[in-house]
Amino acid sequence: MDDQKNPPAQPRPKPPTPPTPAAIESAPRRRRIVPLIVAILIVAGAVAWWHPWNRGSGGGASGQPEARQGGRRGAQGAASQPQPVHVATVTQGEMPVVINSLGTVTPLANVTVKTQLNGTLVDVAFKEGQMVKKGDVLAQIDPRPYEISLRNAQGALAKDQALLQTARLDLQRYQTLLSQDSIAKQQVDTQASLVKQYEGAVKSDQANVDTYKLDLTYARITAPVSGRVGLRQVDPGNYVTTGDTNGVVVITQLQPISVIFTTSEDNLAAILKPLHAGTKMSVTAYDRANTTSLEAGYLETVDNQIDTTTGTVKLRATFDNKESMLFPNQFVNTKLLVDVIRNATIVPTSAVLNGSSGSFVYVVKPDNTVTVRNVKTGPVDGERTSIKSGLQVGERVVIDGSDRLKEGAKITIPAEKAQAASGASGAAAASGASGAHRGGHRRQQQSQ
Repeated sequence: MDDQKNPPAQPRPKPPTPPTPAAIESAPRRRRIVPLIVAILIVAGAVAWWHPWNRGSGGGASGQPEARQGGRRGAQGAASQPQPVHVATVTQGEMPVVINSLGTVTPLANVTVKTQLNGTLVDVAFKEGQMVKKGDVLAQIDPRPYEISLRNAQGALAKDQALLQTARLDLQRYQTLLSQDSIAKQQVDTQASLVKQYEGAVKSDQANVDTYKLDLTYARITAPVSGRVGLRQVDPGNYVTTGDTNGVVVITQLQPISVIFTTSEDNLAAILKPLHAGTKMSVTAYDRANTTSLEAGYLETVDNQIDTTTGTVKLRATFDNKESMLFPNQFVNTKLLVDVIRNATIVPTSAVLNGSSGSFVYVVKPDNTVTVRNVKTGPVDGERTSIKSGLQVGERVVIDGSDRLKEGAKITIPAEKAQAASGASGAAAASGASGAHRGGHRRQQQSQ
């Protein structure tokens, strides 16, 4: 009982042992060492990864010179290889001397048809865009007022003509009586003056009749020139007057038609010499892209002065324009044939190159190398260029692939190889066919 009432006393916990100074100093050192070890491991891993890759790529800095040296050796090897090119043979022929210019199609006649009297427009006899001939009726103005005026003038004319006839008869009688000394001379002179007055009145009446007849002619509006009519400027039913600025319609002559173009004053002497000699110089009109020929014509004339601001002179060429390929105000390229050079040395234009020393070409030598040859060029006709000096007929020049060439470079001509291969295959085929024919002939003889 006493034991239950007085339980045994529990042992007291020991107080914590305070850390030693050495332990206090070692804890911060461990916190600093752990990140340092991690950083060392990362650097070591990076070095281990970089070293094999660098060896495989050629060893860093020591591999780069080797790569450069290999590249130079490859470039030198490629330069020493024959370069494939296309060549052409220098020929001899006729070279036209052509002056190229930009021109504008200009009609020889562009007429605004206007009414010459006032009246109501009762009819329009043309369709817009129609081709008309000179004298065709285009429109009709109400002619009735002018018909009435014409009849009045004709009546006055008939009256005055009758008075004139009577006055002339009286004058004859008076002259007979005067010869018989039956009347005074003054009366005869007065009658003669009256005859002249009636003659003047008749002439005036006749002029009025002609005027009203002309008005009736003007009431029928006709085409003054042949050409193509434009858009209608007035509709039937409108009252037209001579003061209308727009007129009834505009007619443009298309056949023939002209082209006005300009050229430098330096070319004027070469143009005027054959023109004054009566030579008809050919002019060809091309489209805006200068690729399609539209019409061929002749030089008509040269303007009478040079434009001092541009140093050019205007020229006019005429074309039949039967196919209506030239249209007014159309921009065209013109080629004026001035002269033709006989027996000219000709090469393709692509063979002529330009450098610091002037024009030159690459000439192919017999050993399939090229040499640079300076040339003096002459007139150019599109894809052909004439050579004044520097080349001989029969020589071969490079026309394609010259950008990779230099003096003494080796070349190869694929076109010649292809021709040689095709010739060899053809010869082999012909030989095989001949052999087969001989074999068949022998077999036929044996069977016989």
